[in-house]
Amino acid sequence: MSIITLTTDFGLADGYVGTMKGVILSIAPQAHIVDISHDVGPQNVRQAAYVLSTAAPYFPPGSIHVVVVDPGVGSARRPIAVRTERAYFVGPDNGVFSYVLTGRDPGSEIGDQGSGEQPVTWNSKPETTILHLDRPQFWLPTISRTFHGRDIFSPVAAHLAAGVPFDTLGTPIADPVILPLPRPERRPDGSIRGQVLHADRFGNLITDIPVGWLAAGKSWRFDIAGQCIEGLSLTYAAAGQGELVALPGSDGLLEIAVREGSAAKMLHVGAGAQVIAMPEETR
Repeated sequence: MSIITLTTDFGLADGYVGTMKGVILSIAPQAHIVDISHDVGPQNVRQAAYVLSTAAPYFPPGSIHVVVVDPGVGSARRPIAVRTERAYFVGPDNGVFSYVLTGRDPGSEIGDQGSGEQPVTWNSKPETTILHLDRPQFWLPTISRTFHGRDIFSPVAAHLAAGVPFDTLGTPIADPVILPLPRPERRPDGSIRGQVLHADRFGNLITDIPVGWLAAGKSWRFDIAGQCIEGLSLTYAAAGQGELVALPGSDGLLEIAVREGSAAKMLHVGAGAQVIAMPEETR
């Protein structure tokens, strides 16, 4: 049984997700389809890249991940498929696979210099192959200009799940679109400058600062949107109801939250907001 995951910005009010599943099951009825998320913000490629990067590593080897967050649908942007050592990815060539292709987890410790959005290039690895999906025999017979999730990406993933060899699906390419990826900065005074990567549905602000960078035994203060949070807590319950709290998130990244509330709403910030972590001796 092959696993195919779906990540889109379609929501569930319309029939788009169901249509994609129907296409997949018509070609590969044995496929097991898993929804990662259909609540990615409309056309928010960066959010989709982040959500995919946090979920895909937990699926079994050989899983096929389809992502349809595609503001360039119908344009000259290429449909692509990626094979890595562990999984397959199918979707638009718009940067949505940036974390996959660079081998980076959000907030991973790649050097200590620089901050903000750093240009990143794809370094070809023997175990990674990228294909331009340019072989219509693996698409639906009629291709719309607005729904490549149904007409190209779903059938390609289904053919792959049904046993079609990956290398027959398209032409190899070596110039995928890679988004500039944010990374935190360790500064000379011992402080750390990072930014918010994602605001989840609870309003928790997930930053790119690895908790491993926050040296144990030090007292830390976190500055965000004009607010200061004293100390790193271990749980949401460490704060009083409605209070801000800084704590290790489930992905090993610093998270800013409000107990039983929304930090995103309280602070009026989202992805890209600056976060400063300051040890006691720098204040």
